[in-house]
Amino acid sequence: MLDIKFIRENPKKVKQACQNKQIKIDIDQLLKTDEKKRRIQTELEKIFAQKNKAGKEISKAKDKKEKKKIISKMQKIDKKGDKLKESLKKIDKKFEILTYQVPNTPLDDVPVGKDENDNVVMRKVGEKTKFDFKPKGYMEIAEKLDLIDVKRAAKVSGTRFGYLKNQAVLLEFGLINLAFDTLVKEEFIPIIPPVMIKSDKIRGMGYLEQSDVEEAYYLPKDDLFLAGTAEQPIGTMHADEIFEQRNLTKRYLGFSTCFRREAGSYGKDTKGILRVHQFDKIEMFSFCHPDKSAQEHQFILSCQEKLMKLLKIAYQVVQICTGDLARPSAATYDIESWIPSENRYRETHSTSNCADFQARRLSIRYRDKNNKLKFVHTLNGTAFAIGRTIIAIIENYQQKDGSVKVPEVLQKYTGFKEIK
Repeated sequence: MLDIKFIRENPKKVKQACQNKQIKIDIDQLLKTDEKKRRIQTELEKIFAQKNKAGKEISKAKDKKEKKKIISKMQKIDKKGDKLKESLKKIDKKFEILTYQVPNTPLDDVPVGKDENDNVVMRKVGEKTKFDFKPKGYMEIAEKLDLIDVKRAAKVSGTRFGYLKNQAVLLEFGLINLAFDTLVKEEFIPIIPPVMIKSDKIRGMGYLEQSDVEEAYYLPKDDLFLAGTAEQPIGTMHADEIFEQRNLTKRYLGFSTCFRREAGSYGKDTKGILRVHQFDKIEMFSFCHPDKSAQEHQFILSCQEKLMKLLKIAYQVVQICTGDLARPSAATYDIESWIPSENRYRETHSTSNCADFQARRLSIRYRDKNNKLKFVHTLNGTAFAIGRTIIAIIENYQQKDGSVKVPEVLQKYTGFKEIK
């Protein structure tokens, strides 16, 4: 959430941020609710002071009559206090609901735009793969090589599931090993988190207020959500904790299976394994000092680019505009990999700076050099979304005879150079 003091002092900026993010919320109503809440709190403080004063007067009372009079006065004060407490309880709930609906404010350098069409391509890296034949789509290749089976997965689990088989499985573990070998050297702590998360924690990450909350799989009997990405259980693991400033930046590298409904998806993206309900992913996550979050964001992006360069797949870096930003994000970059059969780039990586938005909701703070408690900044970034990376490998490394070469950097993990 945003600091209410910031909202009070910058209402125009917050309203503009909501407008730029295409999110409708009545900031004036929030501020009126905040004002009413503070007014009630002030009244309660006065009542508390009156009760303290009355308590002292009782001890000094000279006779029972005087004591009775003071007690009667205290009872009236208590009744008034009870009514105010009930009012405060209701206004608190309203205030919380309104506050939680306010999105994070985009950073100043984020381009203003309505949707993905207004995102900005920052740079293109690598040469697009050239073939002396018409490239095939990954599913045509994968089915012939018995690497992906969506038909049997549909029989077992329904649509938008797939079996990875044979060498594709070894490719997945090769990608996992490559990511961990590369990024643990960058002070990322390896972690395999739980994939079920309490509702208050997932809410703390800022996703339950999104319009696409239907994306999540929820287990009502247990009040648990299935993780949509390792970002969620990693980002919440330090809830209600305090870092010492010397221990920042704290970086994690998590592997998890992820679950998403992919509500609203349509067309051929729902075929194959591009948009599925279950997939594996390796995620970077950082808790850092506020002064270093912009630098840390660039660092995470550089790690993503390093991995892509190791795979030798052409890609482009895209800066996401305000209208396409997720609710918790202050700034986001995507990496889109070249997909030859579609003759275009497709998203395979994303990295976001959420500033102190999530930390406030989860009460994750640090103690500065002056012993003051402040909120950390949180950042996340894809190392590999396994399914999409395998798609990019199959498409870019396909051969005329239908075989697929294995990127050189993965060969020491897979134990083979070619899939045929």
